Amino acid sequence: MKNKKINNQFVLLLSLLLLAGCNDADFLTEKPETFYTVDNAFSTSEQVDQVVIGCYAHIRNMFAMGEENNTFFVFSGNGTDMYDVATIRRGNRFNDYGIITPSSNEFNNNYSHWYQLIAKANLALYAANLPNIEWGSEEEKAYTMAQARFFRAFCYRNLGELYGGVPIVTEVTTTPRYDFERTSREQTYQFAIDEMEAILNDLPVTTPIAGRLVKGAAQHNLCQLYLNKGIALEEAGQSGEAKIAYEKAISYGNEVIDGPVYSLMTERFGTRKDENPDFYFANSEAKQTADRLYSAAGYPIKGNVYWDLFQKGNQDYQSGNKEAIWVAQIDYEAFKAEDGMSKLPYSRVYGPVFRDPMSTHLTGTLEDVGGRGIVQMMPTIYTRDIIYEGKWGEDMRNSEAVFRRTFLGNVESSAYFGKPVPWNVIYKEGQSQDAVDAAVTQCYPVSCKISTDKYTGLTDGQNRSNLYRDEYLIRLPETILLRAEAKMRNGNNAGAASDINLLRNRAKCGYMVQAADVNVDLILDERARELVYEEKRWNTLLRMGGTVAVDRIKKYAYWDDPRVTLTKNFNLWPIPQIVIDTNKDIAMSQNPGWN
Repeated sequence: MKNKKINNQFVLLLSLLLLAGCNDADFLTEKPETFYTVDNAFSTSEQVDQVVIGCYAHIRNMFAMGEENNTFFVFSGNGTDMYDVATIRRGNRFNDYGIITPSSNEFNNNYSHWYQLIAKANLALYAANLPNIEWGSEEEKAYTMAQARFFRAFCYRNLGELYGGVPIVTEVTTTPRYDFERTSREQTYQFAIDEMEAILNDLPVTTPIAGRLVKGAAQHNLCQLYLNKGIALEEAGQSGEAKIAYEKAISYGNEVIDGPVYSLMTERFGTRKDENPDFYFANSEAKQTADRLYSAAGYPIKGNVYWDLFQKGNQDYQSGNKEAIWVAQIDYEAFKAEDGMSKLPYSRVYGPVFRDPMSTHLTGTLEDVGGRGIVQMMPTIYTRDIIYEGKWGEDMRNSEAVFRRTFLGNVESSAYFGKPVPWNVIYKEGQSQDAVDAAVTQCYPVSCKISTDKYTGLTDGQNRSNLYRDEYLIRLPETILLRAEAKMRNGNNAGAASDINLLRNRAKCGYMVQAADVNVDLILDERARELVYEEKRWNTLLRMGGTVAVDRIKKYAYWDDPRVTLTKNFNLWPIPQIVIDTNKDIAMSQNPGWN
């Protein structure tokens, strides 16, 4: 998709067509020749495709290039078992249920994002069927419509996971409505299932255009949707129907995992397959000293195939990555030439801050400390330590190249200059609780998913805040974990263990899963190891139903806020209060626990 830019003015015009109609009668009766409507704004199939490209851009902004605000942080997992906030970000906490209500902006902003994307998809579908649009072939039209229907179904999958039953909107709305009716959670999933299944034969198996949707993306989502449906049915006491849903989830997982298109990358590959990460060449002045110090400390770090997965140029299927199913396109040249948005702000928002609590031994914003982090959200002790306890050196995903835990002192006056700084020193053990909290929540291991040893654009004035590589939206290991969960819920623990061991074998783990070990907590732990900084953890916890989300938030949050204030059980976010209040013609119910 890098070779197909969005016509921003055209998409903006089309977005305006989706807004409520104007009440100024004089304006409406003038009917100027240049007044656009959904019926006359389109004249070519390329313009319809521009709306579809706008859908891709919308997903990319939500999942990868989010604005620096609480909505993006929460959507990325803040407030779950995996992520909490540092002392300097306590105002952004999202697990203090003394202040979280259905009126919290994060719920409404997220809900609105999905419906904005639904509106774009509905507009593309409407425009595709206008009689004046000429298509090069029926296949071209079918693929354009399949992409739009995918986006709409994808929205309802996410809405169902987060909010449960929501209004199903399938038509372009040009006048205000106040009479939307909620469906059930199962009905929301079923709508998405029907849409995804309807488009399977119109999506290509592969495509030469990186980032465009393929059949595997729909099959992956169907695996997840049937799994979600099964959980909802089981909670409703319909165990027989749930079993059928789990079997469908397994079947769709089989098509992706066992088919000829996708496979786990098991050997080193890509743009840096013969290289090792090198964090200690910070700048030319320091290079000679750094080389001497870090060589003496046992470096360089050794690269591996998991590290290769997150190196620039390696994310796309078209580049040889056989576990890439759907990838958002990020491009530095587009960043410079267009609006400055084509970036992953990961080093900045996810990165640690060693320079403040650790300035005695570690400081700066260079590669050796993970870049220019400002710790908008941090991995909990569960994410950084607990899931690896007892098996530190037995998992490639916890290797120094992938999840770097060794930081060598870079302050010349420090006793640790050029030596590994122990974590009890980093964490300021024995000092005041305030000092410990500041250090523990601002300093932590650095994932290769959020930082690099080769930042792009430094000669152009960039400052190690951003990554400029493509970003996974669906990667095969998540499909494998979904199938494992479906097998577990369907009573096949041995099959679930076998699936999880596919990932552990690739990671060269010294510990394998036995059938007796498999349960929801093990699945969630494995997702944390494999998909840290990739999955949307709120979706995962909430779709699992029951009290999974509440129990794990209480157990693993760094701060005590939820242990004190989380007194309700919930497996859904609340319907935003403003949505309920403005839907004045039909009463809309609130989700349990949020009244």
